[in-house]
Amino acid sequence: MSRPKIKIEDLFELPTAEIFNPDSFSSSSFVSTDTRTIKKNSIFVALKGKKFDGHLFVEEAVKKGASVVVVNKKRLKDFDNVNVTIVTVKDTTKAYGDIAKIWHSKLNAKIVAISGSNGKTSTKEILTGILSEKFKVTRTLANNNNHIGVPLTILETGSDTEVLVLELGTNHFGEIAYTSQIAKPEFALITNIGESHLEFLQDLEGVAKEKISLFDETAKNGGIIFLNTDDKILKKKAKNYKNLVSFGFNDKAEVKGKIIDLKDGKTIVQVTYKDKSFKVNLPVYGLTNAKNFLASAAIALKLGMSFKQIKQGAESLSSVKNRLNVKNFDKFSLVNDTYNANPLSMRSAFEFIGSFQNRKRKIVVLGDMFELGKQASSAHKELADSLKKNKITEVYTIGKLMRLLNNELVDKKITAKHFTNRDKLGAFLSDYNFDDSVVLFKGSRGMKMEEFVKVIDKEM
Repeated sequence: MSRPKIKIEDLFELPTAEIFNPDSFSSSSFVSTDTRTIKKNSIFVALKGKKFDGHLFVEEAVKKGASVVVVNKKRLKDFDNVNVTIVTVKDTTKAYGDIAKIWHSKLNAKIVAISGSNGKTSTKEILTGILSEKFKVTRTLANNNNHIGVPLTILETGSDTEVLVLELGTNHFGEIAYTSQIAKPEFALITNIGESHLEFLQDLEGVAKEKISLFDETAKNGGIIFLNTDDKILKKKAKNYKNLVSFGFNDKAEVKGKIIDLKDGKTIVQVTYKDKSFKVNLPVYGLTNAKNFLASAAIALKLGMSFKQIKQGAESLSSVKNRLNVKNFDKFSLVNDTYNANPLSMRSAFEFIGSFQNRKRKIVVLGDMFELGKQASSAHKELADSLKKNKITEVYTIGKLMRLLNNELVDKKITAKHFTNRDKLGAFLSDYNFDDSVVLFKGSRGMKMEEFVKVIDKEM
């Protein structure tokens, strides 16, 4: 893979930078913040976080081959014995993002940025799978969607990449604007607005304000905004954007979706664009992924892909780990949706297992939802109505907040049991008879609900 080069003149462009011993450096194609990934002639950026300080590893980075180190101005005196080019800056984290901007400017790739309360990772994977039918694609890996992860992904992108798909996450105001300014996307998608990270974003209006900054930054650069017309909040917020492509199932959208069939969680989706249509048998489960596919199809169409290419890419997809993963055993079906949870994704998951026609019993095993702030208690209690609506027959919960849901189920005629510790829940699941059921496991990341999946899925 060919890679761009960061030259000494590029480093002089970094805001607040002072450069010592510049003559010893000409250019580098590798930027690292981790001495475990240092290559010969790398640029090492010493980041300082709550639990680590990269300045403590500068000398190790140099020993492993770093030819430039980027450090905080206040720490310069600590590196009198370092005999490579030293760049001092006011803030190394900001400098890391600025280096990513320089790298970005040397790429020819189209940049697609995806954010949203739910489905951004799945949409990123679906879009990557589809685009790979025509383009050389690089995407965000793992959880690298924050102020460190977005620059990291850009800096790992090669010159041969034609489309870069970036996931932008947030849990504090200003994060999306910051990473959007680094990414400068030509295409921007917000999957939806829901009750996520309310501890820091306060309410739905706060979530919308934070997410919509992706559209604002994209509009400044003349990019295209992809509007989910099924989301009432996004539809309202996006009225003033000019360069816009609409998609949706319930509106007169430019890219129109229609569910042709839904059976045991799998969908056949029809896509209509410019008065022509095609159908896709999606191999991934759930109405949520049908929506994620439609968003991806809209972007792929604007990138010039044919109906045939989109169909081929979509029908070759596979599920993202721990996100609506379905295993069908002889006597029951297991749904692993343990990656994370908020109220919107919980309701979508209940709707999903409610659609299973070949299993009589509908069972959910739920852990607490985190980062909901003042709305945490009410958000858990309000799940009771959705469980009832989707004809869930049994609910087993763990966590202080899920106890509140359990209490709400007393009058709902749903079998419910709350567990006060993990061992008791694990023992219960180990001995339980799941015959003729579909069973869902879901909770926020910190609840580690995947450990309970292992109790009944010995192959994990």
